[in-house]
Amino acid sequence: MTTLAMLWVPILLSAVFVFVASSLVHMVLPIHAGDYRKLPNEDRVRDALRDAQVPPGQYMYPGCDSMKEYGSEALQKKFAEGPVGVLIMRPNGMPNMGKSLAQWFALCLVTSAAVAHLAGVSLAPGAAGGVVFHVTALLALLGYAFGCFHDSIWKGVSWAVTTKFVFDGALYAAVTGATFAWLWPAAGA
Repeated sequence: MTTLAMLWVPILLSAVFVFVASSLVHMVLPIHAGDYRKLPNEDRVRDALRDAQVPPGQYMYPGCDSMKEYGSEALQKKFAEGPVGVLIMRPNGMPNMGKSLAQWFALCLVTSAAVAHLAGVSLAPGAAGGVVFHVTALLALLGYAFGCFHDSIWKGVSWAVTTKFVFDGALYAAVTGATFAWLWPAAGA
C-alpha cells in the first residue's frame, strides 16, 4: 500500500498543473467562447427579473412545488406554451474571480487527494509508470469529466457544451495521471 504521506508531492503538483492547464484552456484556446449566448432582448429580460426581485438561487420555469402539481393540466399547458428553462441568479456585482479560482484550486487538490488515496490502496510503491498513469488518469477522469453529464441530462445544457467540458476533464485527467506516474514512489520508499 502507498500512503497519502508518500504522495503529497504528486497531489500538490497535479493540482497546480491542472489549475495551469485549465487556465490555458479557458484563456488561450477559443474552445469555450460560445458556451454562453446573450439573451435576445437582454435589457427587457433583466428589467423583468429586477422588477420581480428574484433573489440569488436556482430556478426552473415553469416551476411547481410538488410532483402532484407537476402532472396538472395547468402546468403541462405552461410547459407546452414555453419558455422552459433553468435560471441561475447570482448576487449583483461583478463575479469574484479570486474566490472562484480559489474554489477551483481547492477542488483540484481534493480531486488529486482522492485520486492518491484510491490509487494508493491498490498500487504499491514501485508500480509501473504505465499502470500508475492508467489508474490515476481514470480516477481523475471520473472527478473532472463525468460530473458534466448531469447538466445536459437534467438542466438542458447543450451536449456540445458538455462535450467540451468532458474534453477539458480528459485533459486534466491526463495531466493528473502523468504527474502521478512521474512522481510515484519507488519500491522500498
